[in-house]
Amino acid sequence: MRNGVALTVSSAYVNVMRDQNLWATGYAHPKPWDQRYPAMTVPEMLAGAVARVPHAPMIDFMGRTYGYAEVLDGARRVAAGLHAMGVVRGDRIGLFLPNVPHYVAAYYGALMLGAVVVNFSPLYSVEELAHQVEDSGTRVLFTLSATALLPTAVKVLAASGLERLVVGSIAGVLPPAKSLLYRLLKRKEVAARPDDARITTFSALIANDGRFPEPAMDAARDVALIQYTGGTTGSPKGAMLTHQNLTANARQIIDVDPEAGAPDRIVGALPLFHIFANACVLNRTVANGGTMVLLPRFDAAAVLAAVERTKATSLPGVPTMYQALMDHPKLATTDLSSLRVCISGGAPLAGPVKARFEAATGAVLVEGYGLTESGIAATNPYEGLAKTGTIGQPLPATTIRLVDREDATRDAPPGEPGEIVIHGPQVMVGYWNRPDLGPEQDGATFAGGGLRTGDVGVIDEDGYVRIVDRLKDMISVGGFKVFPSRVETVLYRHDAVRDAIVIGVPDAYQGERPKAFVTLMEGAGVTGDELMAWLNPLVGKHERCVAVEVRDVLPRTLVGKLSRKELVAEELAKAG
Repeated sequence: MRNGVALTVSSAYVNVMRDQNLWATGYAHPKPWDQRYPAMTVPEMLAGAVARVPHAPMIDFMGRTYGYAEVLDGARRVAAGLHAMGVVRGDRIGLFLPNVPHYVAAYYGALMLGAVVVNFSPLYSVEELAHQVEDSGTRVLFTLSATALLPTAVKVLAASGLERLVVGSIAGVLPPAKSLLYRLLKRKEVAARPDDARITTFSALIANDGRFPEPAMDAARDVALIQYTGGTTGSPKGAMLTHQNLTANARQIIDVDPEAGAPDRIVGALPLFHIFANACVLNRTVANGGTMVLLPRFDAAAVLAAVERTKATSLPGVPTMYQALMDHPKLATTDLSSLRVCISGGAPLAGPVKARFEAATGAVLVEGYGLTESGIAATNPYEGLAKTGTIGQPLPATTIRLVDREDATRDAPPGEPGEIVIHGPQVMVGYWNRPDLGPEQDGATFAGGGLRTGDVGVIDEDGYVRIVDRLKDMISVGGFKVFPSRVETVLYRHDAVRDAIVIGVPDAYQGERPKAFVTLMEGAGVTGDELMAWLNPLVGKHERCVAVEVRDVLPRTLVGKLSRKELVAEELAKAG
């Protein structure tokens, strides 16, 4: 037991897999559905890759490459430096970093020491960062000497239980010419490091021989990562993911790729602090011996240039990223022919976006699905039958069940939508400091040992899963349930609509009524009233919107997913 959470290994998903054989035959992915993944720690996964391809490039950062053996040496020096600070197995080490080489070295170095990595978004305010630092008990925080990061981290150091800051420099990891230009032209973006004994530089931390006492670790029980939920509703909770959760998921993602092991260059434009990138960009690429082409943040022009420069083979992203690439004026003159397969996640992938991207690149764009608490759980196949509008089939060793939306202890009635419950080796062991939400208790988080997702779906005769909606997003109109996604799907059929969100707003008679918020395609001149007049005859009476509001922008999460909670809060405030 650690911090009030019993880290027991549930075998419930194995029993479920034995009971259900929906994917035992007709499985669309290249490896068998009933694959098994032996226990493996994250350091063991990295060491295996280094042994196979020691001199291959692991990181490409703005043109500077770092080989596998070189990264391993840096990670070992991070571990030795942390050990000298007094960090021990189980201590929490925070990463308040964008996609930079420091992140990779700190991530693997902390895990080698048996510490637990805690991811923090570089966009957090002082209050948000301080809250999660306190909640997780983070002792040491890695950041950069950037004006957008260091002042925030220094304030958190002063106002929380945080003990130490480790501060890296962007200029120090750039190619020589770019480093010089950065120092000359970007001085205003570099924050002065306070004279404080609690603050050390990254270079000073790793100024050692890389030797440290390596702890014994239990891959199935030892927590490797605390990943705070960043969804569109609710307060963030720290999902605890073990070493086995992370390494199993990396191997699962490799096993859905028919060309695993082929030249593998992944553009890392998704933020590494997010579970999508942690699984698909970081751990999966390392396990496969590939190269991560890291970009500090998503910028459409920079992504196009990176793909062309490195001949990248994959670009994991969210739908809004692909839309931005398709809209960029440089698309037509950029060679994207090296792209092979790209995974879209985080939000539903619209058919027109998929079609445009595939036509422009020649790559396959497949829709996948996962959660902070489960990593990647399902995807459409890279080859063969891919069903637009579905999340495909579950990854190997993963079962998806549908349970009754009102009573999760019962299966959903045959032929009806149900809440998706995930069983698999990638599913978290619980939430940090929340033993009441562990897998041993059926309730809001787990059902029968499986993770309740809050997503409502259906499974077709081929074992492909379609997301219908989220339970928390459903609108009750006079007792009738309205799925917002159903109304949003109709709105997207209008040529003028770029993005759409439907929420429930208070109604004195019906309890709630749907209201839509949209952004328009460039040059479109349609009004909200005109859209509503077009929309309402196409949906059921209980689905008809009380208003359609046109906006310049709609709220999004940190990874670009459309977010409802801000709009819900606005409407509740209006209602008093």
